[in-house]
Amino acid sequence: MAESIAFYTLAAFILGFAIMVVTTKDTVHSVLFLVLDFLFVAALYVLLGAQFLAAIQILVYAGGIVVLYLFVVMLVNLKRPPEAHQDPHRMTRLGFGMAAAVLLELGAIAGYGSATTATRPPLAATAAIPVSGNTEQVGWLMYTSYLIPFEIASMLLLVAMIGAIVLAKREL
Repeated sequence: MAESIAFYTLAAFILGFAIMVVTTKDTVHSVLFLVLDFLFVAALYVLLGAQFLAAIQILVYAGGIVVLYLFVVMLVNLKRPPEAHQDPHRMTRLGFGMAAAVLLELGAIAGYGSATTATRPPLAATAAIPVSGNTEQVGWLMYTSYLIPFEIASMLLLVAMIGAIVLAKREL
């Protein structure tokens, strides 16, 4: 009973702060409400027993992403009227075509996945993970079963970081 009360209280705060994020007029206040929203989501993760996700929520979202939002809000002059500029080189038809192709591919993948699920034999039981804690289980799975996707994600982040450095150097 106490867990239900805590859950519904946290959910009410999360919903309330999310509404405050989109309805407030001041952008700095909106970002601060977003920080509070992220912190209450982290508290919800703790309530659900996912301490690792709560720590990542606080470090990545409430820490890094919101600081980035604050820098953007502080550096961009929001009082200025929008510019009436249209790019003559914009390729909207190509963009719509690419978006339609991606949506068709996602539909084909979903259709193929649902068609093969019915004919697939049941999976064998997996071996038990030799660790006991939540964080240890995440680490064990990340560096054993999901090592290749983890490495691919790290390489994509490295390429994005190098690209950002090259673009920033070019403007100076």
